[in-house]
Amino acid sequence: MHRPMSTSSLGKPQGTIQDSGMFSASKLTPEQIDSLKQLAAKGATMSDLQKHLSEEHKISITYMDTRFLILDLGIELVEEKEEQPKPEETPEAIEAEVTPTGSVQVTLDSITVPGAMVSGKVTFSDGEKAVWMLDQSGRPGLDPDTAGYRPSQEDILEFQTQLRNLIEKQGA
Repeated sequence: MHRPMSTSSLGKPQGTIQDSGMFSASKLTPEQIDSLKQLAAKGATMSDLQKHLSEEHKISITYMDTRFLILDLGIELVEEKEEQPKPEETPEAIEAEVTPTGSVQVTLDSITVPGAMVSGKVTFSDGEKAVWMLDQSGRPGLDPDTAGYRPSQEDILEFQTQLRNLIEKQGA
């Protein structure tokens, strides 16, 4: 005896596997694969490849499917090299412009640590190093390389002076 499949409240048969809609690399012809590889070699981005598939081959896939497709086909995207900042814009140049009044050296990170407005590194007069940060509320934090290290009062004052100058120079 044949029993009909039960249906959900939406009227769809239950117990069937829904097509996930993911695109498979096996659906591409060798010519389409070659065109993707050539575009990638010329510096195309993932979005460029997705657009190419849509416009040239009438294949509309999601960005995520494009990403998986690139991985499946072993296509390597050529990343453009980031333009180097002018020497006067680098943190090292900013540090060089701030004339230390003592032997404490303070630098500003080009990429701020998570949870901080600004961060950087400091070397105190005794050679001890630490990472410093100002959190979102403006509270300072200091994480020395040596656990339990406490800089001298003179070094703290020098650090504060140089930090203030560095941040004012940076405009942060």
